[in-house]
Amino acid sequence: MLVLALSGWLLFWPIPYEPQAWSPDPAPGFTGAFAANQRLTVIAPLTAAIGEGPEDIAFSADGSFCTGYADGRILRFASDGTALGQFASTGGRPLGLIFDHHGNLLVADAERGLLSIAADGALTSLVSSYDGVPFACTNEVDIAADGTVYFTVSSHLPVSQHVAAVIEHRDDGRLFAWDPVTKHTRLLLGGLAWANGVVVADDGASVLVVETSAYRVRRLWLSGPRSGQDEVVANNLPGFPDGINRDGRGGYWLAMPAPRDWLLDAVHPHPWLKRMLLRLPTWMQPAPQRYGLILRLDRDGLPVESLHDPAGGFAPITNVVPHEGMLYLGSYRHHRIGRMTEP
Repeated sequence: MLVLALSGWLLFWPIPYEPQAWSPDPAPGFTGAFAANQRLTVIAPLTAAIGEGPEDIAFSADGSFCTGYADGRILRFASDGTALGQFASTGGRPLGLIFDHHGNLLVADAERGLLSIAADGALTSLVSSYDGVPFACTNEVDIAADGTVYFTVSSHLPVSQHVAAVIEHRDDGRLFAWDPVTKHTRLLLGGLAWANGVVVADDGASVLVVETSAYRVRRLWLSGPRSGQDEVVANNLPGFPDGINRDGRGGYWLAMPAPRDWLLDAVHPHPWLKRMLLRLPTWMQPAPQRYGLILRLDRDGLPVESLHDPAGGFAPITNVVPHEGMLYLGSYRHHRIGRMTEP
């Protein structure tokens, strides 16, 4: 009877998810540009452990930087990691951060949408919904030279259910542009698989957006003969891509919080199996492997090298921000910012 009851629960208990069939390409493994090494073992903790999940790092003109924590605080630090106090609190979950051309900190807050915080801590909500529907998980943000703000909304599910969203694979992530003059928000791309990191190319002609659940990076052309067209540039990556930033050399740094999970890849084509997984307690669902991994992409978005720490000494890594010859590393689970010399 117990077995029958358990089987019935796994097969028929209602869940608030709609898993979709998807057939990923076979994982490339750690070969070629992805070959395993020990190059991330030199990461050193920079900041004190004063909060969970410093997801992103934004440097201001004076060389200090801000990072946001799971409890809503945004703290400011000197470049050497010395704490300079609280910059603001969003009351939500700040993820992506960047300072605009006027010294305001723009925040992609998972719970509150796109925010702007002035130097005195005054907070302004820029946009938190589209077509009357509130954003469920605003994730990352970047700013073009003309001031246009590009940001992602990952899914219809909140950030607290990101594992369920990856299993579900609804492909309802979106890329938006917000105009600081007209205050108008445009939908640029939909149908993205957990839309995550976003970055404007050095020449401003395109914007790259990360699709975490699909293991790829997509480019949308903003100008030129292909304006309005999009294409996949980095495909079938060996892990879950997250934050992306310009590397100062025409290419990009891409954070990879975890390698791909063979079980997840195996069940993706079978929605009924994914429903069973989603009925299990969270601790029984596929969990990300602790592994340190970042990639460098060339100007065309193709992977050219990878840095690893198989032991996961500093992991998961969700953002890689270069600054004055150093790489600053954020994490949505770790309690510190990491730092290493830029290779």
